[in-house]
Amino acid sequence: MLIGGIEAGGTKFVCGIGNEHGEIIERVTFPTTTSEETMAKVFAFFRDKEVEAIGIGSFGPIDVDKASETYGYITQTPKVKWKNYNIVGELKKQFDVPIGFHTDVTAAALAESTWGAAKSVDSCLYMTVGTGIGVGAVINGQPFQGLTHPEMGHILVKRHPNDTFEGFCPYHGDCLEGLAAGPALEKRWNKKGQELTDQPEVWDMEAYYLAQALMNYILVLSPKKIVVGGGVMKQEHLLPLVRKQVLELLNGYIAVPEITPENIDDYIVLPGLGDNAGLAGAIALGAGSMSQ
Repeated sequence: MLIGGIEAGGTKFVCGIGNEHGEIIERVTFPTTTSEETMAKVFAFFRDKEVEAIGIGSFGPIDVDKASETYGYITQTPKVKWKNYNIVGELKKQFDVPIGFHTDVTAAALAESTWGAAKSVDSCLYMTVGTGIGVGAVINGQPFQGLTHPEMGHILVKRHPNDTFEGFCPYHGDCLEGLAAGPALEKRWNKKGQELTDQPEVWDMEAYYLAQALMNYILVLSPKKIVVGGGVMKQEHLLPLVRKQVLELLNGYIAVPEITPENIDDYIVLPGLGDNAGLAGAIALGAGSMSQ
């Protein structure tokens, strides 16, 4: 069975072909430009592939309510050329196959729970820390959503005592994404993250914000595994700092074996699928659409 996957990111699109086992057979990457230009490349990639379904894991906000008139749209994105774009509708014009649709981070959470680091549990949280911060959740094996999909990257966090950076989120200023995504690091310290590796104060502050977020997610959703990916998390010294601060913030309040100094390394983990989590998740969404 051949299934198409589209990881529709704010910086780049990744299109691929895989199967129901999560194996990726072919992939291509190109920059995210205008909707017309980018989607023309998507259509061209899939035109001769004979896939049985396509899944889309998209940057947001998006409309995932199937009863809504704007289901399948990218909605109030700051990316002007994509605002109110009917990505599912445009794909359906080109390909007469089932189409699965959710956020890129929910897709990654689904992939990690199906084939990756969280496949041994029935609930997990996936957070990506890169150009933005996005979080998706799988609960009882199903992507979590309510009125819409979660926007956990925009929660409010306490400011670090030494942080005077105003934040860069165009909607909320100093929300989590505004203070801790990749662009916040660069704007606050006037250097890219890879140039800040040997400055411990940078990563202590970053861990301070990310740990607050994970504490809140643990208290609200109680996931059985947390997977953290994205470009910022490629700093190898960052995840141990986050784990340490999560334990300090919780202060023993959640009394379960997983959230202890002995086991925290197996509870908050890097993606088992590495950089393939997003694309594999899109393929999982495509596979799921065939039974809906």
